[in-house]
Amino acid sequence: MKRVELSLRGRFLLLALLPLLASLLLIAFAVRQQERDLATREHALVRASYMDARRTELKHYVDLAVSTVKPLLGRPGGERQALQLLSSLDYGPDGYFFVYDLQGHVLMHSRQPELIGQNLWELRDPQGRPSIQHLIAQAKAGGGYVDYMWRKPSSSLLAPKLGYVVAIPEWHWMMGTGLYLDGIEATMAELERGASKNITATLLWVGGVAVFGIALISAGALALNLSEHRTAEAKLRALARQVVRSQEDERARLARELHDGVSQALVSTKLLIESAQSDQASAARLQALALQRLNGTLAEVRHISHALRPALLDTLGLPAALQHLAREFDAAGGTHFEAAVLGEEVGLPDAVNTALFRISQEALNNAARHAKAATVRLTLRFERAGGLSLDVADDGSGFDADAVQAVAEQGLGLRSMRERADALGARLRMTTAPGEGCRLAVTLSASALAAAA
Repeated sequence: MKRVELSLRGRFLLLALLPLLASLLLIAFAVRQQERDLATREHALVRASYMDARRTELKHYVDLAVSTVKPLLGRPGGERQALQLLSSLDYGPDGYFFVYDLQGHVLMHSRQPELIGQNLWELRDPQGRPSIQHLIAQAKAGGGYVDYMWRKPSSSLLAPKLGYVVAIPEWHWMMGTGLYLDGIEATMAELERGASKNITATLLWVGGVAVFGIALISAGALALNLSEHRTAEAKLRALARQVVRSQEDERARLARELHDGVSQALVSTKLLIESAQSDQASAARLQALALQRLNGTLAEVRHISHALRPALLDTLGLPAALQHLAREFDAAGGTHFEAAVLGEEVGLPDAVNTALFRISQEALNNAARHAKAATVRLTLRFERAGGLSLDVADDGSGFDADAVQAVAEQGLGLRSMRERADALGARLRMTTAPGEGCRLAVTLSASALAAAA
């Protein structure tokens, strides 16, 4: 007798692709890291250049304001005139000058006039830092730059600000101006978007190289094994057509059963209930008849549901479902079907229950239709080591498995069983020859069962 191993072949293509993909992924990772490091350094340089330019700009503005008010020093009313001049100076939507005395009183603030006259010595930002005290201290120290938080006139929101202040000792002033720094964050975000676009473009190039390499390897593999590929493709198309045809046949069967059975029974029950409502004298008899029809409808729905997926498979498990399946085939007559369960039963994952039940269903159906056997025996064995095996054997006519598998339009049931077994990580073997019966064995190791859980 000849043994046929139903397993996947052609692993060499995957072995050729894995090193290429691994290399390209490493290249992509290295390129991404280098571009990110370059973008970080570029951002740091841009930020430093931006801040240097803003500091120079601020100092220029303050020097210009000092030169404007300097001629008024010592003149009668010069301080008032200086405040008026400074209040009229501004630049941009949020550029203005401010003047405080050295005790923290607001003397001039062109964009927030409601602050004039208030003492802001104790004013602190959200981090608890005394903003005005820092500004006055820097002015007393000879002038300079101060980072602080202040409300932006154009948006009325707190924003980081870089200020430059100087002292006017003759009038006991602290005078200064500042630039809000939220604009640099928008600039940095734009740079970040540009860097991301560059990284994405590079990765797309790497991906294109990967696709090109995969295409070359695939083309080489196809050229080396073209005839086998064509045969496998033909079998796959036949299997797909068979699957679609089976789905359509099953839908048509369900539609007929629902229309001819359930639908008709429900319509009849509806008419009986309506008659009972209109004919009080016969209401009891009509309601009893309607109840009888409903019971028959429920039985038919259960039959349809069982045909789609046996309830025993979900409630009592695979062993009981297989024994029930064998009894159903045996009840059809002709061939004797029997099922046995050996070993200590354990709970199985749903994927294992479904796959083994469908494999058994296909094997018993093939035996009933083609084997011409007197006896078909199904055995489910729970191994002590934790594994599981399913064995279906018949004493029928057998067949040439190689010849069946070579024809795309034949052996669809065998390929279906093989694919279900492969999906579980199980080993499926068939032993058969013309005139010598057939034996199908599916073996799952304990590790395969654990992986399916």
